[in-house]
Amino acid sequence: MYSTVSAAAALGESPLHTIGGPWLWAATIIGVLVVFTLDFVVTHSPHEVSVREAIGWTVCYLTLPVVFFGALWAGYGPGPATDFITGFLLEKSLSVDNLFVFMLLLTAFAVPAVLAQRVLLFGIVGALVLRGIFIAIGAAALASLDFAFLLFGAILLFTAVKLVRDAVTGHETEVDIARMRSVRLLRRLLPVTDDYRGPRMMAREAGRRALTPLALVVTAVMATDVIFAVDSIPAVYGVTGDPYLVFATNAFALFGLRALYFVLQALLSRLVHLAYGLAVILGFIGVKLVLHWAHDLWPGVPDIPTTLSLLVIVVALGVVTVSSLLATRGVSGTEPESTTTE
Repeated sequence: MYSTVSAAAALGESPLHTIGGPWLWAATIIGVLVVFTLDFVVTHSPHEVSVREAIGWTVCYLTLPVVFFGALWAGYGPGPATDFITGFLLEKSLSVDNLFVFMLLLTAFAVPAVLAQRVLLFGIVGALVLRGIFIAIGAAALASLDFAFLLFGAILLFTAVKLVRDAVTGHETEVDIARMRSVRLLRRLLPVTDDYRGPRMMAREAGRRALTPLALVVTAVMATDVIFAVDSIPAVYGVTGDPYLVFATNAFALFGLRALYFVLQALLSRLVHLAYGLAVILGFIGVKLVLHWAHDLWPGVPDIPTTLSLLVIVVALGVVTVSSLLATRGVSGTEPESTTTE
């Protein structure tokens, strides 16, 4: 049932085993395009999203990975199915951290409520494109570099330490849009209007073409996507080395993220311990990758099974969610703690 990436073998590199044949890849990519096209249709007419609408879409999108998990189990067995659901939970948890940064950016740019979902959708599509690029780079690295798992593990361990350090110092709640290079570059290239012009990113101002603030916030969101992709892809490669499953976990984790934002908007500011939970998860996956690299050299070194990774992810997310809600019990307000503007 598994196919082998032949290009790597032809080059004398380590082959990658994957369940993703050409037809499965084609069907998945078409399905992803259909889902995102539907999202663009839904957000074509900007409107303020109600909690009821957001919950409905969230339930719909959370049903998709469950159905896909069942299809994988039936068609390819418990191994790929378990890899997928573990990777999905990992990517979904990292996506919640994405949402928190998106919330800070939307607040810093004073994005009108009716335009928030359009900004989120651009950010999510950008994230999927960037992660697709990083998935291909990661697959090439695993096929050609003997120390790729060690490198990925080091990246995750560094990120875990940084998360804890930023959480302790409070830097994870700061967004300084005036210092963002992407925003500064755009402002040098073109003038920017003082106000939003609906869903338009460009407008006429005093007879000249000018960017609207919407263009700046979309650029800022996509710039943060790059940073998240650097952490996200090595993490999921710590769960499965199958490029197809890596892509599928990322796609399904990003589905419905726009709706989930509006469901969790009030809750996001209360998840004060989320960074610690993500640090534990990324640190664990980092150790798993290092041990996997060592196991290939010295078979006596233990290799952590995917089922244990799944357990660690579920427990860590459960603990930080409960502890965060208890720590913020009785605290009112849903605004982010700190945003810095010009």
